Amino acid sequence: MKRLHAYISGIVQGVGFRYFVLWRARNYGLVGYVRNLPDGRVEVVAEGDEGSLKMLLEDLKKGPPAAYVENVEYTWEPPSGSYLDFKITY
Repeated sequence: MKRLHAYISGIVQGVGFRYFVLWRARNYGLVGYVRNLPDGRVEVVAEGDEGSLKMLLEDLKKGPPAAYVENVEYTWEPPSGSYLDFKITY
């Protein structure tokens, strides 16, 4: 089990990015959250098995069709174990 903490920049708000991440993360069996940040980036915290997290990371680099991803900054961290599901938060 690992934790992926990522910040995605570019045209990533108002284009369905959070719902794209929500669907993908749940499909991979991950837990955590996605949210928009005031500076225009999207933050993702996801926990689960490393293989699923790596697939999610590749999805974050592409985004949904209306998005334009300029950069994905991410770190690998120990999981907190405090999430029960994956959700959109504010």
